[in-house]
Amino acid sequence: MADTLELDALWQDFHRVVNMTSAELAAWLKVRDADEETEPLPERAGTPTGQHVLAILRKRRTDLTDADIRVMHEVVDTVDELADVENEPEPENTPEDTRRRHRLMTLGHDPLKP
Repeated sequence: MADTLELDALWQDFHRVVNMTSAELAAWLKVRDADEETEPLPERAGTPTGQHVLAILRKRRTDLTDADIRVMHEVVDTVDELADVENEPEPENTPEDTRRRHRLMTLGHDPLKP
């Protein structure tokens, strides 16, 4: 388990990049996995990482596990790599930008959200 200062910094970084609420992320994961004929069970919608991010959003910092901390590091690194969170330009309306946005949203980061 990380020390308190490291955990505080990670908690802040995670909540900096994850700008969707748990309700917004849960709704997105359901929409993302639904198709014309089927809709997943709510607790099974989305990727395993997306589900883990959702679970972390619903936790208190004191309840984090080592697995949560690992996922939080992965999410922060991935979102920072895919998007310059602080100075993100307005995405263009291309399939590549749409895929990028959807991938980020699966991690809890909506680049169109202020």
